[in-house]
Amino acid sequence: MNHETQPEIIVEGNSASGKRYILPFILVVSLFFLWGMAHNLDSILIPHLKKACNLNNRQSTLIDTSVFFAYFLMAIPAGIILKKWGYKATMICGLLAFAFGAFLFVPAANTLSYITFLVALFIIGCGLTLLETSANPYAAVLGDPAKATSRLNLAASFNGLAAMVAPAIGGLFILSGKSHTQAELDAMTEVTRNNYFLEEAASVKTPYITLGIVLIVIAVIFYFIHLPEIKTKSIDGEAKGSFFGALRHKHLRWAVIAQFFYVGAQVCVTSFFIRMAQQGGGFDEKTAASYLVLYGFLFTAGRFAGTALLQWISSHKLLAIYAIISTLLCLVAILGQGSYVVYALGAIGFFMSIMFPTIFALGIEGIGEDTKPGSSWLIMSIVGGAILPFGMGSLIDAYGDNIQIGYSIPLVCFLIILYFGLKGYKIVGKR
Repeated sequence: MNHETQPEIIVEGNSASGKRYILPFILVVSLFFLWGMAHNLDSILIPHLKKACNLNNRQSTLIDTSVFFAYFLMAIPAGIILKKWGYKATMICGLLAFAFGAFLFVPAANTLSYITFLVALFIIGCGLTLLETSANPYAAVLGDPAKATSRLNLAASFNGLAAMVAPAIGGLFILSGKSHTQAELDAMTEVTRNNYFLEEAASVKTPYITLGIVLIVIAVIFYFIHLPEIKTKSIDGEAKGSFFGALRHKHLRWAVIAQFFYVGAQVCVTSFFIRMAQQGGGFDEKTAASYLVLYGFLFTAGRFAGTALLQWISSHKLLAIYAIISTLLCLVAILGQGSYVVYALGAIGFFMSIMFPTIFALGIEGIGEDTKPGSSWLIMSIVGGAILPFGMGSLIDAYGDNIQIGYSIPLVCFLIILYFGLKGYKIVGKR
């Protein structure tokens, strides 16, 4: 990129590396934790609503589809909102939409309406899209460009912390530990069966009401706290960058593909984790949820460890190494027997941990005025979380509820991520 088109990051008010930007960074980090809570509660909702609404595996994955399809549909509008309103207003809108979706869980549970649950989750997904479209590039750009990947991984570490907290809360307040076979349900009277379903569904209300209130409070804090607005401008001072024009960067195109398969892989692993722990490890529902907490702990540890390792290992190399290990662990999950299969899935959490922020940072590296639209493409690619788990649920149903065979889908995903870490990340023309 020549001097005439070289972009310049302009932060209103002060130097982007100044100490007074520590507080804005901390506030944005809280958003990473919150959307991590939303996504990791879905891992509890899938087996829980499968019981409460009497669903098969394919139907239960519509929970993922509702959330992640919202990313796909909302990505372009989110990019437009970000471009017109700026980072702060976009974050506040995301928080309010997130809260509204959380409050909708109450009527959904009261009426035992799976469709209403899916609508609520879609609205939550729209809110999360606004948050991620704004917070990811904000965290990456707010500071020394050379430390963008490390900064984004640090912020994402708190997203990983939610992977540990959410299953613990969900296991304690949402999962009942009760389960019935289809034969047992058929033997119940209609009133008894409906009461059982309503009781199961009702347990989601308190956690989601609490979450909604927290989101409203944080939105108010964001409204009153000053956040520096970051604008990408060219040397001549005019804002540039276009949605489709951003795809002229080959490494961004590959990052979008890698992100699609990464998010699909992560959602596949966590969506069926509890069922795998029950089927493969022989654990009851509550114990299975505790192993999901272990997965969250390893995911969190991986984020912090990855952030440290990035000080000595280039991000694309670490991504490739972790993709290889994750592929091998998937093979253990598919071919193995016994509880150590569950341990393999937990270990995948550790090695998946740095993938999203690393792919994101590598994808927007060096694209200058295309950073905002490029971010929208990377957020849009999260639709992988809507498509691949549905395919996994269909595969599992086709093989007679065999959860293990379904993990062949994330295995393929990790191979594609491996290619990105080896070759796809390279910036064409960069010396």
